[in-house]
Amino acid sequence: MDNINLIAAVIFALALIHTFAAKSFERIADRSKKHAGLFHLLGEIEVVFGLWAFILIVVMAFVVGGKEAIEYAESRQYTEPLFVFVIMVIAASKPVLEAIKGLVSVLAKLLPIRTAVARVWLCLGMIPLIGSFITEPAAMTLAALMLAPLVFRDGIPEWKKYGALGVLFVNVSIGGTLTSFAAPPVLMVAATWNWDSVFMASTFGWKAAIAVLINTTVITFLLRSHLTDEPDNADKTIQDGMPLSVSFVHFLALGGVVVFAHHPVIFLAIFLFFLGFTKAYNQFQNPLILKEGLLVGFFLAGLVVLGGMQQWWLQPIVSSLEPTALFFGALGLTAITDNAALTYLGSLIEGMTDQAKYMLVAGAVAGGGLTVIANAPNPAGVALLRDGFKDGAIGLGGLLAGAIFPTAVAAGMFLI
Repeated sequence: MDNINLIAAVIFALALIHTFAAKSFERIADRSKKHAGLFHLLGEIEVVFGLWAFILIVVMAFVVGGKEAIEYAESRQYTEPLFVFVIMVIAASKPVLEAIKGLVSVLAKLLPIRTAVARVWLCLGMIPLIGSFITEPAAMTLAALMLAPLVFRDGIPEWKKYGALGVLFVNVSIGGTLTSFAAPPVLMVAATWNWDSVFMASTFGWKAAIAVLINTTVITFLLRSHLTDEPDNADKTIQDGMPLSVSFVHFLALGGVVVFAHHPVIFLAIFLFFLGFTKAYNQFQNPLILKEGLLVGFFLAGLVVLGGMQQWWLQPIVSSLEPTALFFGALGLTAITDNAALTYLGSLIEGMTDQAKYMLVAGAVAGGGLTVIANAPNPAGVALLRDGFKDGAIGLGGLLAGAIFPTAVAAGMFLI
């Protein structure tokens, strides 16, 4: 299997290069007449890892045999891609979204600053912290949908949009650390290392909350002159005749999926009931984001397939580093691999000290906003916000630049 491991590493590297080049394909598509559709497809960030995962399986079939390739694909754990797809669709449904919008509008009017500024501050700060209870993918979905008409629109400088995107991604990544079940990289080690929610809140959570506050305040200050108090879609609440019972069922479905996040048979059953319910009460719904959710699920499933064959070179790096070096190593490595995969590899290492465990997870969550693949909810944010950027695509270099400052703030807090 040495040859296929090396081939898998090369394919993984090509997938990373493709991810960073995705926006270039969009520009080529705009100039192409005959093959614009193909270049648009190659420019879809959510398609990249699924495409290269398919290439990996085909190559494996030729190198080690078709049976072995199929067995490998079927051996992977796809619970997270399925969960992210389901939670995105439910969280973005009209009753849930409008209820959260209403809460944000009420709180914004209570703060001693302009309402529009307060609303953006709450969306970038409060919603990611709520992610500790409703899970990070749900928080990303809600925050992205609420911020899209406020920040990610025409009239706001591109560099400030990337700054806001970087803050959103970093805040969601660290904002889920107040509990032991909401952040994927924490979830991978919580049971093995006996980390409960009390431990997370007292060890990670308060530091994350301060970092979220700093990041949110800085970017909101930079955006303040572009924010308007004129009424827009963000001011709408559930005052449009939405029955309380309909909202209750939607939140019940959301809660059920969160509770059974590790049991795909159960949460998929809840989701199927949810789909039937939305059809029955169609007059109180907006179109569900099924396409966006499926694309994100496809991206994450591809990452699961590709990432599963990187353990041979990742784990030796993780196991060989001293605690402080491990922190910065994890922070850097999470930019090129999913941070949950990174902490999972750490959970397999015998005899790690408590300090090393802390540094590994702290580095992984601090670096969770650097790239699209760094944290599982990031592709959801890209899918929902890319139309607000030039060429309808998010440049990975711009995201990296926008995430540098909030990542440094998070890293500084976790190193205290």
